[in-house]
Amino acid sequence: MTLPAKNLLADEASPYLQQHSGNPVHWRAWSPASLEEAKALDRPILLSVGYAACHWCHVMAHESFENDDVAAVMNRLFVNIKVDREERPDIDQIYMAALSSMGEQGGWPLTMFLTPDGKPFWGGTYFPRQARYGRPGFIQVMEAVDKAWREKRASLHQSADGLTSHVEARLSGTHSRAVLDRDTLSELAGRIDGMIDRDLGGLRGAPKFPNAPFMLTLWLSWLRDGNTTHRDDVLVGLEQMLAGGIYDHIGGGLSRYSTDAEWLVPHFEKMLYDNAELIRFCNWAFAASGNDLFRLRIEDTVDWLLREMRVDGGAFAASLDADSDGEEGLFYTWSRDEIEAALGEDSALFFKHFTLSSPPAWEGKPIIHQTSDQQSESVADRELVPFKARLLAVREGRVRPGLDAKTLTDWNGLMIAALAEAGRSLARPDWIDAAAKAFGHISAASRDNRLPHSMLGARKLFPALSSDYAAMTNAAISLFEASGDWSYIEQAGRFVQQLDLWHADASGTGYYLTASDSTDVPIRIRGDVDEAISSATSQIIQALVRLASVTGDLDLQERAWTIAEHAAGRAEHQAYGQAGIVNACALAIEPLKLVIVDAPEDPKLVPVANRSPDPRRVDIVVPIGTAANRPLLPGGILPPTNRPGAWLCTGQVCLPAVTDPGELEGLLRR
Repeated sequence: MTLPAKNLLADEASPYLQQHSGNPVHWRAWSPASLEEAKALDRPILLSVGYAACHWCHVMAHESFENDDVAAVMNRLFVNIKVDREERPDIDQIYMAALSSMGEQGGWPLTMFLTPDGKPFWGGTYFPRQARYGRPGFIQVMEAVDKAWREKRASLHQSADGLTSHVEARLSGTHSRAVLDRDTLSELAGRIDGMIDRDLGGLRGAPKFPNAPFMLTLWLSWLRDGNTTHRDDVLVGLEQMLAGGIYDHIGGGLSRYSTDAEWLVPHFEKMLYDNAELIRFCNWAFAASGNDLFRLRIEDTVDWLLREMRVDGGAFAASLDADSDGEEGLFYTWSRDEIEAALGEDSALFFKHFTLSSPPAWEGKPIIHQTSDQQSESVADRELVPFKARLLAVREGRVRPGLDAKTLTDWNGLMIAALAEAGRSLARPDWIDAAAKAFGHISAASRDNRLPHSMLGARKLFPALSSDYAAMTNAAISLFEASGDWSYIEQAGRFVQQLDLWHADASGTGYYLTASDSTDVPIRIRGDVDEAISSATSQIIQALVRLASVTGDLDLQERAWTIAEHAAGRAEHQAYGQAGIVNACALAIEPLKLVIVDAPEDPKLVPVANRSPDPRRVDIVVPIGTAANRPLLPGGILPPTNRPGAWLCTGQVCLPAVTDPGELEGLLRR
């Protein structure tokens, strides 16, 4: 079987794949038919993995994939498959692990060479068309691979078999369970402690990523063990990020990472997941510190989200590109003259609070950022708001960066939870409504009770991944906490049923990232490894622990414990990337449950809980006099609902009921 000798990406749902539909390369999407074509032609596969907001993906596309001479070599020697890593994180993780196993530095674009049956034998990331940057030219690379394929095929197959076995053991292997140990979190936090840049925030060195899993480890270390140094590491890291050019001071929102150690020069792409994590951490930071900076940046970021990222149906787009009009950061950067033209005599006040910098090796216009002093002063200066609005209006007239408008279920689940939690804490019911609308849109897109992984308009990509069910379960629980609507818990239970049906392993000790009826994956992986966000496995453990806590389901609680033990056993055999599992296991060891009975029309205890968010805790609020859906306390005890009261429980132990708001506040902030 051979597919037509032309580019076949025009009908794909992914905007990233559609971006390449005009290339002279005979691209195929990843599918059983594409793999069969490689076998029929007895050609190796050239796999290119990227995403729509990836700057170096655009560079390689322009230099090589749009070039007729390069495309001719690709079409003659290979079956060429293009993958959107956001649509197929399972495929991306397999081949990224293969590249890492070769001792190479990972990144995107990911360029891998595979045998016709999908086994990797060599690869890299970005290759320039002509040799430079210490990298060989792309045509030179392809011709060398072809020569090896023709002359050393047996050796390549042997290498591919060995590499595939290594990746399979790493990503889908089984290990004996580990005893869940309270000290594991402390040990990991101690190791991260030695990596912290206490002057600039985040991890030492460059480039600098927010690294939400590590930040959560430090935050849990403070909440559980009282380590104020780790609390301050997170607060300082957030403050430095929010002062740097990585944060969009005019329009709100965080870029994916900075290229330098000072958070100054970002790759300007904005990802939905980074901003979901930013909202959550700023919410916790505001509650812990009272620093209005964090509240204001939540508001700015949510304003950006609702203004620029909402798509039809109320869900959220995946990302915004780094480039506009072919230049990285052009949409976001300003010359001093442009700011003075927009603000006139008011520009002096603007420059009192903001700095323009053009650091070495940056070729674009200056980047807006703040010094620490400017950041502190600007929090209290509300005069800045109309100035930023005027600059935003000018910026809206520029060529906009590309929007990857596809709706990813797992990333939306993260953002829905973040909006619901921040909406509770900051008394913004409109944010909770926006979260509920996105949740309803994605839930309604199910087919045969199964979620899609991705949507773009009427096009839907099935089946969902385990991360989709986990993120949407957590989102449902956060919406329940914000609304008290028990139907969200019923929906969360249905998501877990689908997770069990399609993703559970044969022994009932864990889950695979891909569904059991996914026929085009060479390896069925677990989803244990963190990326910019916590792993699928960690999100599953969190979802099961939280749902068991809400419902009082002891069987589900026991199952969550078993899943956590086996995930911890696998994590012991990994060198890195397991902070998410450690964090989730810490939640499994000491889950917190807060049950509040209060008067809906004049609550006294609920506002205390709302302004004291804690990632370890689930909150259940019932009105005085409630008879239905009364939450069970440990031991099967029903709390009395004839009067206000609050019960804080850890595992199977509850503290005495609290009726005074001040006493509850002290209990939650102890």
